[in-house]
Amino acid sequence: MTKNLWKEIGNTPIDFATLAAFFPEYKCKYNKISALEKEKTLLRLKQGLYVPTSQASGQLLSEGLIANHLYGPSYVSMQYALRYYGLIPEQVHTVSSVTTKRSRIFQNSLARFEYVHVDEAAFHIGVRMEKTANGSSFLIASPEKALCDLIADISYLNLRYRNEILIWLEDDIRFDMDELSRFDKSILREYANVGKKKNMINQLIRIIES
Repeated sequence: MTKNLWKEIGNTPIDFATLAAFFPEYKCKYNKISALEKEKTLLRLKQGLYVPTSQASGQLLSEGLIANHLYGPSYVSMQYALRYYGLIPEQVHTVSSVTTKRSRIFQNSLARFEYVHVDEAAFHIGVRMEKTANGSSFLIASPEKALCDLIADISYLNLRYRNEILIWLEDDIRFDMDELSRFDKSILREYANVGKKKNMINQLIRIIES
């Protein structure tokens, strides 16, 4: 039964109360769940939130899915999303997300999860649902929104001229410029109307149009 339980839960995070309900025969649920952690059956993501390990469920863990559950509402974005799409070459060691709540950081044995606040008006623009290989889904910024979120998050970044933006894209973050020409400008325009760094985003649109 227990093996079937982990396969049924799969790679979806589960809270303590739901998990404890599967073990009514145990008086002390904390001891049981603690034992499952020591057996490498469960991975604790934060206090009160767990996920079956890959060995127990037979499924690969999804950092994007875990990030959505760890702190929400949120979606993965910025460097993590840009790397996910293959738009920047460097490995990313932090799972970066955007949230309407206050900024937070969570660290567990899986990864470092960082959440950056964004205003409600800009939050839902350019967000999509991405499916993993085993059928689970998570929210992620589109390439256009991920770049906007990154620009907005870097406080010192306020570039006004075309050449400055091109240098930042090509040299600083080593962005795949061939893909930039394929960007959906309507997402950028919608973000520029309500988000931060309006002038820089509009200049980026002009770069794409030229």
